[in-house]
Amino acid sequence: MKSTKVYSWVILIVLALIWGSSFILIKKGLEVYSAGEVGAMRIVAAAIFLLPVAISHLPKIDRKYIKLLFGVGLLGTFIPAFLFAIGQTRLDSGVTGVLNGLVPIFVLIVGATFFKQKFEKSKYLGVLLAFVGTSILVTSGAEGFGSFNYYVIFIVVATACYGTNLNLIKYYLGDLKALVITAISVALVGPIAAVYLFAGTPFIDTLTNEPGALRALGYVALLGVMSTSVALVLFNKLVQITTPIFSSMVTYLIPIVAITWGLIDGEKLMLGQILGILAILLGIIITNRKKKPATN
Repeated sequence: MKSTKVYSWVILIVLALIWGSSFILIKKGLEVYSAGEVGAMRIVAAAIFLLPVAISHLPKIDRKYIKLLFGVGLLGTFIPAFLFAIGQTRLDSGVTGVLNGLVPIFVLIVGATFFKQKFEKSKYLGVLLAFVGTSILVTSGAEGFGSFNYYVIFIVVATACYGTNLNLIKYYLGDLKALVITAISVALVGPIAAVYLFAGTPFIDTLTNEPGALRALGYVALLGVMSTSVALVLFNKLVQITTPIFSSMVTYLIPIVAITWGLIDGEKLMLGQILGILAILLGIIITNRKKKPATN
């Protein structure tokens, strides 16, 4: 029992480090490549890594799932990869990491709006706080509090895609394993990203001529492999050996890791951003909090 508990904490910390480091890796990729190139490279790297799993399971999948899996690939991987890269051209990685915490908020909102999912009234406070925090970040641009930074919207839309995607998986793909869903959905959108990368961007020219291009490619490839593939396997294992409450703790740790990496890299938080971050984190905590059962 004690060894399982230690193992669970190790997985939780490793997960937080992987997902929390995603935003600094995007930032390093953007130092050389465009947002479109970073987004496409991330998807292609993940697709190549997951290709053996996809090939082995694709023939066994019922054809009725293919369109759904393609939609999952778009909402869960393709669109967010580009939106996060675009957003981080004008947002610090630490702030982006906090905004990523809006995913469980959108899981609730989309679930309640389109799938008639009910949740406790107390969670409305969490949603409201997260909305207030996001609004503060939108009006905390590079020029200071009160300037409009619409690049926050790209990240918010990306988290809304994640929230919608998780509901689709829950309600329509519940009988498929998470690794199979991820491998096939990424493999389905991977070719689109590859065509765009090699035919629609100056990727080859950048790779061969720009200083530091190979190192930046390594950062983005690591991002695609670790955050999309390895982290998913670890998270599934964590859910199996612990509880949903314990597993959800990674949501609180990711922003801490992201902000820490940002500060190490020289990023600075303004007062407006700090207030927005605190409101979002509080909203996440309230939203994820489980109601205690009544006792006699």
